[in-house]
Amino acid sequence: MKQFLILLLTSSLIIAQNTEDKFFSSNETLDAKISFTPKTLKKSIVDSIYFDTNFAYKIGDSFQEMEIGIRARGNFRRSTCYYPPIKVDFKKKQTKGTVFEGHKKMKLVLPCLKQKDKNDNILKEFIVYKLFEMVYPYHFKTRRLSLEFTDLSKKKKPVVEKLNAFLIEDDKKVAQLHNGKVFERFIPPLAMDADASVRNAMFQYMIGNTDFSTAYQHNNKLLYIDKLIIPLPYDFDMSGFINPSYAVVNETLNIANIRQRKYRGFKRDDDVFYKVRDIFIEKKSDMLALIKSFEADFDNASEYDEAYSYIESFFDIIEDDKKFKDNVVLAARTK
Repeated sequence: MKQFLILLLTSSLIIAQNTEDKFFSSNETLDAKISFTPKTLKKSIVDSIYFDTNFAYKIGDSFQEMEIGIRARGNFRRSTCYYPPIKVDFKKKQTKGTVFEGHKKMKLVLPCLKQKDKNDNILKEFIVYKLFEMVYPYHFKTRRLSLEFTDLSKKKKPVVEKLNAFLIEDDKKVAQLHNGKVFERFIPPLAMDADASVRNAMFQYMIGNTDFSTAYQHNNKLLYIDKLIIPLPYDFDMSGFINPSYAVVNETLNIANIRQRKYRGFKRDDDVFYKVRDIFIEKKSDMLALIKSFEADFDNASEYDEAYSYIESFFDIIEDDKKFKDNVVLAARTK
């Protein structure tokens, strides 16, 4: 019996070690290299077609190389940006025994345009994902990259740039981690879990994002976990917190610019709003500390100052009873 228990314990330990996520368990910025031609990726509109390219990442003092498949994703950024957002397809034989083992798909987020604020914008979007981790257990894991990108557009003289970037885990991996599955059909917003929906909407309000829809799964995935339907947000670049030059205001919402907040969640019982409000207020100091921890990484100090003060202004609203009631509770949608 004792030997059986030891064997069982050992087997459980081996399984735990084998299922440990080596890549996203680290908070260290990963040095990496990739090369491709942006125009070639953007021209292809077939989601099943991946282009093979070399990807290298630094382990210790040397770079390890692997072949990956990449394709452009998204619609707006694909048509607007110089650097398209990318879906990465890892080859199982290439990842075996590496930090990428167990991962098949990931999203690679790059800057949009060749502008001086391109790296600060990506840094801010990475921070947004980390902020969301603080207020909800169901979230996309991310890892920051210091990326050496070789632009092969000019074959005779490729252009090499240093870019901020980050990788996002696949939605199916998130669902698997929580013993759930990804929902891929229309679900009325009020059929979704009330607590998760308000946390999502409150977070979007905090970062000044109106470019999402849980019902139509625009910049939101849906998870089915423990018989609950849970929205899982992503792609926050059109938010007031990031405030990119290419941002487009949704004129139907009667807002002057994307820095102007508008609550886009649906009406729920008041106690849900106030419970979620308390969660955010409790995390205020941690959130501000997180943003401050990235201060030295900004290229432009004013970009950091604006980002920090923007989140402070959110707490000015929700810590005030009247402002919270007027701007969130009473502003919630009924249709």
